[in-house]
Amino acid sequence: EVQLMETGGALVQPGGSLRLSCAAAGFTFDNHAMSWVRQAPGKGLEWVSGIDKGGDSTYYAASVKGRFSISRDNAKNTLYLQMANLKPDDTALYYCARGLDGALDAWGQGTLITVSS
Repeated sequence: EVQLMETGGALVQPGGSLRLSCAAAGFTFDNHAMSWVRQAPGKGLEWVSGIDKGGDSTYYAASVKGRFSISRDNAKNTLYLQMANLKPDDTALYYCARGLDGALDAWGQGTLITVSS
């Protein structure tokens, strides 16, 4: 059974930083690209970032490019999202997902980030 568990969500002030983690289990992690997807209150899903299976190529939505950094540790079966200069518009439930935008086939439960002063 594929399991993805996100951690690291918190209440943070505008301009602050945060790192999310996603622990993967139940599949061969380094055989799959991975993504982060978010859903803001009352809005639809927004793909945020993706990384190829080896960690060599990364991809970002325009809304987060230059502020967020995706990475992975295949030895630890863990995906990360380092976020900086957070804005109130970044408030959302953040999901870890297997695959890349347009081809996501497994999701975690999500972790909540609230950006507010």
